[in-house]
Amino acid sequence: MSTNRFLARSANVIAVSGLALALGAAPAMAHVSAQPEQAEKGGHAKIAFRVPNEDPAAGTVQVKVTLPEQYPLSSVRTKPIPGWTAQVEKGPIAPVEVEGAQVTEAVRSITWTAQPGTRIGPNEFHEFEATLGTLPENTDQLVLPTTQTYDNGKVVEWNQPPAPGGEEPEHPAPVVQLVAAEGGGHSHGGGAPAPEQGEHQAAGQHGSSDDTARYLGGAGLLVGALGVGVGAGALVRGRRSGGDAS
Repeated sequence: MSTNRFLARSANVIAVSGLALALGAAPAMAHVSAQPEQAEKGGHAKIAFRVPNEDPAAGTVQVKVTLPEQYPLSSVRTKPIPGWTAQVEKGPIAPVEVEGAQVTEAVRSITWTAQPGTRIGPNEFHEFEATLGTLPENTDQLVLPTTQTYDNGKVVEWNQPPAPGGEEPEHPAPVVQLVAAEGGGHSHGGGAPAPEQGEHQAAGQHGSSDDTARYLGGAGLLVGALGVGVGAGALVRGRRSGGDAS
């Protein structure tokens, strides 16, 4: 009897531990991010704003990225996307010196709006590309608050800067880390280019391989943990049956 109790207790511990491991391996809540996450100071970079749809019933119909006023950009160009219109808004700013010139106006935001019949649906994501420059040289990061609007009226603000301790906030803003240019020169490549996108629907249906791999990995661990628990339970029942027969 003591052996059976020990095996039963061990089976429960294994099952619970495996379940906790599987849940820990599951991906965290998706959020709007900037790809690539790093660019060179003083250059231009092609940035893709990756926007996942987190609502199980509604679709995303507008994405607005706000650019930092204290680090004005002299050039912003958007890539045409079928089914979406892009609006680049400029506005006055406090005078700042950029490359030896006083700048009093800069791009303040980029807004992508879905045309009728287009949206980012549930379990889909899309990438909105823009070339940004000239990137500032007096900061190590660009924080780019983003507003995500759904067709049911819900609005999500991804506007929280990185926490000092490195912990991710509840609604993190997309961030581009800025590094010194190689060789001291200015780069116009902006690191590895973001992947080219086809039409909106195709991008939403296929998703990204890395997100899929993380989900499959988490699901595999969960199934494995449950299998271990079931197997241990069967072992206990078999030993009990043997004991009763003897």
